[in-house]
Amino acid sequence: MKKIIFAFTFIIALGGAIYIVYREGILPVDKNDTSKKTIVVKQGDTVNAIANTLHVEKLIRNRLVFYSVVKQLGIDKQIQAGDFELSPSMDAFEIANSLTKGSLDVWVTVPEGLRKEEVAEVLAKQFDNFSSAEFLSKAEEGYLFPDTYLIPKSANADTVLAILDKTFHEKYNTQILAKAKAKNMTEKEVIILASLIEREVKNPEDRQPVASVFIRRLDEPMRLQVDATVQYALGYQKDIKSWWKRPLYFEDLKVDSAYNTYERDGLPLGPISNPGIAALEAVVDADAKTPYLFYVNDAEGKIHFAKTLEEHEKNIEKYVNK
Repeated sequence: MKKIIFAFTFIIALGGAIYIVYREGILPVDKNDTSKKTIVVKQGDTVNAIANTLHVEKLIRNRLVFYSVVKQLGIDKQIQAGDFELSPSMDAFEIANSLTKGSLDVWVTVPEGLRKEEVAEVLAKQFDNFSSAEFLSKAEEGYLFPDTYLIPKSANADTVLAILDKTFHEKYNTQILAKAKAKNMTEKEVIILASLIEREVKNPEDRQPVASVFIRRLDEPMRLQVDATVQYALGYQKDIKSWWKRPLYFEDLKVDSAYNTYERDGLPLGPISNPGIAALEAVVDADAKTPYLFYVNDAEGKIHFAKTLEEHEKNIEKYVNK
């Protein structure tokens, strides 16, 4: 009997302690402090990670209590990525609800290998003040650096372009410049070649070998004959609702364009997409002495290299025309 009474007393005491911790934990850190702090919630952040940030910034009293409040409200899947202005005068419920009501900024991902029209489409979905026409009139192909950005909701075309340009010049660093200079390559040449890599190569391990083929063909000299340059020249395809025509036919390879590397010697007129850092590095790290002059993609995107035209034709029969 004594054991039962002890257990009952313990449970009541424990429950009381938990209630006290909970009641204290939901209170504001300082109800008189109305100053604002900007908190950034990254894409993929867990409730635990958010609670840790809020606790470090002295915006909540107790991480476990905040976690339980979020679960109690059932809003853990509604918390948005972005930045939020929060105050120590807000209680745990107010802070939790604030994280679901929209942030000051928006997380936007610009994927690698998009042409500028596609980048404009991505951005236009996010910002009310964004003009695609203005953006396209000012955007320079190849310099719209692919990355995940936290951009103000009020951003217009100029704001976004400034952010993308700043990131490009941060990423295209002195190390890349030095390697490009050692290869006697200009910045534009590096960007053009990297833009081809983004459209031609699916697997990361193939980037540098394909870049090596491009550079060796230019040195031979041989025409690059890159399908993606023809796709770029052909432009938007209404029937498939894509900027990249698939499949290409022999008559497509004859399109009259300064971007068509089947008909034009050397590099295309300019970049055909916006390359990321891996593609840029693949170009400046390429081996001009590669034994390979040809490559072909199979149905899975794997690339098969060949040293001679005869080997290349066998690869086409084996991997493309099978």
